[in-house]
Amino acid sequence: MAHGTANSPQVLRRMNSGAVVRFALRVAEFTAAEVMAETSLTRATVLGVCDDLVEAGWLVELEDSRAAGLTSKGRPARRYRLRDEAGVVAGIDAGEHRFTAIVADLRGKVLGEVGADAPAVDRRPGSAAERSRAEAADERRALAVRLLDEALAAAGARRDDLLVGVPAPVDADGRSPAGDRDYWKTMNPGFADALPGPSVVVENDANLAAVAEQSHDGQAHTANVATLLSGERLGAGVIVDGRLLRGARGGAGEMRFLDIVEGAGSPDGVGALARMWAQDALAHGERSALAELPVDEITARDVFRAAADGDALAAGILDRLGDRIARVALVLASLLDIERVVIAGAIAEAVEPVLARARTVLAEEFYPPVPELVASTLGRDIVVRGAVESARVRIREEPLAFEPRR
Repeated sequence: MAHGTANSPQVLRRMNSGAVVRFALRVAEFTAAEVMAETSLTRATVLGVCDDLVEAGWLVELEDSRAAGLTSKGRPARRYRLRDEAGVVAGIDAGEHRFTAIVADLRGKVLGEVGADAPAVDRRPGSAAERSRAEAADERRALAVRLLDEALAAAGARRDDLLVGVPAPVDADGRSPAGDRDYWKTMNPGFADALPGPSVVVENDANLAAVAEQSHDGQAHTANVATLLSGERLGAGVIVDGRLLRGARGGAGEMRFLDIVEGAGSPDGVGALARMWAQDALAHGERSALAELPVDEITARDVFRAAADGDALAAGILDRLGDRIARVALVLASLLDIERVVIAGAIAEAVEPVLARARTVLAEEFYPPVPELVASTLGRDIVVRGAVESARVRIREEPLAFEPRR
């Protein structure tokens, strides 16, 4: 071990300090007695560790319980809290079309948030498109650095722990493999090396969405769930037996296999398909209130709105989407024995009619068990919220690997 044997005073002190910091990260204020009850450490050990952590910049000592008017008899209890200035975490959702950066304190309170449209990415084959993707990669790196600095400035903070979410597989070193016509490498153009800061972690966006769902207060938890980002493309963050699946190259949850699944046909997302199917139907002369809009400007939101207003074409598109989601969910459940599929991202707020259709399809066309289908309540910021939560998890797991700010 780096600090000597497991029984050495230095190692024991470090272990005890880590336990106290983890406790401090969970509660607003605490007494030495509360730490003793949580950790089974002696009073003398707790007070000594807390003194060390105050000196190091992790904790602030508050008025004792008598001075604060909390007790009037007996020995006053010494009270502490996590020092607000000890550090911040930052998360970036580096999506295909939009970047969002959030800086939060160590409890997850958002201190600064900024966003900007991402550079367009040409996904067609050919040398001209390759040059375009190379330019987009440079622009994505520069945009991530700029938004990080702007979010930190808004928070009045400096660079500390940073976690970036990208729509691509990510290996243990934060890099994405070649594949998908270099789309993955364009989405993740070396963020691990390009972004400044003492700790930069790059992760798949759907995995971060799964982390956000798992940690969300009030969300019904399960040890076996797939969180499905379903805007332009489908991607799943999969938790099985309580553990996030990654794979050798970070590709667990990639949905390219849908190209060969009957009734699914592609990894295109709900948002993309709603738009494309509407545009194709109108191009073939089908009647719809959507025809009042410029065809090339129709969005998924327009389709969902028209369906809610009783438009037959739009309602039919939502039924087709429900048929498809039912089959995607059943494939995931059959392969991984998951109990729930959560539809997440910006589309989640409008997706309930699609899920209602998908539930009917699952009940009428397939044998049980079939997965539960629910819409996420975390909105379009689910990935960046997952990034912030993942950064906080890293700190809770080994807080003393990070230096508190002074």
